[in-house]
Amino acid sequence: MLDILLVDDDVEFSDVVCHIVEFLGHNISTATSLKEAHQWFENNTFDHVLLDFMLPDGSGLHLLDHLKTIGQSPKITLISGHPSVKGILAEMCEPNVGHLLKPLQREDLELVLNGPKKAVKKAKSGGITRHFGGLIGESEVMHKLYNMIERVAKTNANVMLMGESGAGKEVVAQAIHNASQCEGPLVASNCGALSKELIGSELFGHEKGAFTGAIARKEGVFEQSNNGTLFLDEVTEMPIDMQPNLLRVLETKKVTRVGGNREIPTNCRVISATNRSLTDLAQNNIIREDIYFRLAVFPIDIPPLRDRKEDIPLLAKAFLDQLNDENGTAFSWTPAQLKELQSYEWPGNVRELRHAIHRAFIMSDPQTSDITLPDNLESPFSRVNNQTADKPVSAGQTIEEVEKELIHATLDKVQGNKTLAAQMLGISTKTLYNRLNAYGGIGEYK
Repeated sequence: MLDILLVDDDVEFSDVVCHIVEFLGHNISTATSLKEAHQWFENNTFDHVLLDFMLPDGSGLHLLDHLKTIGQSPKITLISGHPSVKGILAEMCEPNVGHLLKPLQREDLELVLNGPKKAVKKAKSGGITRHFGGLIGESEVMHKLYNMIERVAKTNANVMLMGESGAGKEVVAQAIHNASQCEGPLVASNCGALSKELIGSELFGHEKGAFTGAIARKEGVFEQSNNGTLFLDEVTEMPIDMQPNLLRVLETKKVTRVGGNREIPTNCRVISATNRSLTDLAQNNIIREDIYFRLAVFPIDIPPLRDRKEDIPLLAKAFLDQLNDENGTAFSWTPAQLKELQSYEWPGNVRELRHAIHRAFIMSDPQTSDITLPDNLESPFSRVNNQTADKPVSAGQTIEEVEKELIHATLDKVQGNKTLAAQMLGISTKTLYNRLNAYGGIGEYK
């Protein structure tokens, strides 16, 4: 049994956390400000502090400094509401400070309080089993996926996740990390969102003064994820001439910061992800063969939602339950509505399903328990993709000509919005710019 202090000014959130922590068998006290937290520590000690990043009278980080001053060292888990803030906090804090994102699930708290070795492989919430803390589905293809996760989690092998956009690659990465029971954190980095100039600093870190703007030393994600898991999303969008640097780190398990000359040992499992096909990788010089074999020691194909439609009712119930919990509502599905959700192909996979449910939730009357589904489940992205797919391809066209037509048709549909077009095409914005430059058509869409 642990003595826990929750420092958060959101009363409703605190009530939920207290209920969960007490259910897990621990004692919990609450504070709504830094001042109240200081008062608790005047006559008490705590094993663990759940600490909101933003408080009415200052940043939660100030409490860390106060604890050092009074000589107390409870385990700290910072809570924030946005993934980007989590990444910033990881850079600012010591490695032993944990991080959680709102909204929290019971499994999240169980993992940080009881430790990975006590976390259960399956956890039921609202009658729905969440495998490895987050994965939902009882179809045959999902049980094959669970088996692969369980097998690879017992090793330190690097994993490459392959699947369509929205299929849940980051959730699977988290599941592998949870099942691995490693001591370090899961650190994520999107290789497709970084420029060639910044990717070295992001991955390997830099020394102060290494380049213009490097006003302080920075640890790269390899160092941040030491003894844990590094998730490299969109790894196939990394510039080809940067890949030898990644290969060296994978082979030697040592990094050299940009502007530095000292090799720093690193120990982490690398989980990478791509939405490209194996044929695409092999034929189009997207990723070096030696890099692929280092990253894809254990490749995993994540099934699209259309291949596991029997899981749609479980996912729909889980997403709706979460929205009900967050908003104090009591909406429920009818059998006919679940059948309607199952009849749609969901080209955007689980992400599109979740978005459609959220949209329907917002449009439903809170005075009733009835969910109002839209007349057409098709999203704008799916509609444009289908229209583009219906455009005939002429015999004799080169691949480059077809690709150019597809890109320009998509950009025309979204009025030149490159970010939106890249999402629809399943590529990074950087890759879209590269293709437009290659075709000499970037000027049309400035």
